[in-house]
Amino acid sequence: MSEPDDPPQDWKLKLRYGQLETPYRHFTTVSDGVFSEPSADFECPAGPAVMSMRVWASDTNEAADMACTFGDQIGFAVTGSVQIYDSEPEQPPRDDPFGYAIQFTPYDPDA
Repeated sequence: MSEPDDPPQDWKLKLRYGQLETPYRHFTTVSDGVFSEPSADFECPAGPAVMSMRVWASDTNEAADMACTFGDQIGFAVTGSVQIYDSEPEQPPRDDPFGYAIQFTPYDPDA
């Protein structure tokens, strides 16, 4: 008989107390850039926007690369800096680096 799945928050305790190990760290990235076309997938118009994303990555360089790569894949060009912050995860780590909780906030550069 198999054991039931861990409760959703149990992985956080296991991670905190070393019972769950990962080679990755958790970050939140914030990138300034421009959508070349409107994005229906993210409900963001063409033009300047800020993209935020949570990532499990090896280090800050990988986190920045992930933000730029994801942006390129959906037509969002990172034109400014990519700010990276250590943050509390909302999803458990996986076997490979990954990003989630991607959000865009359009803005008027003249305002």
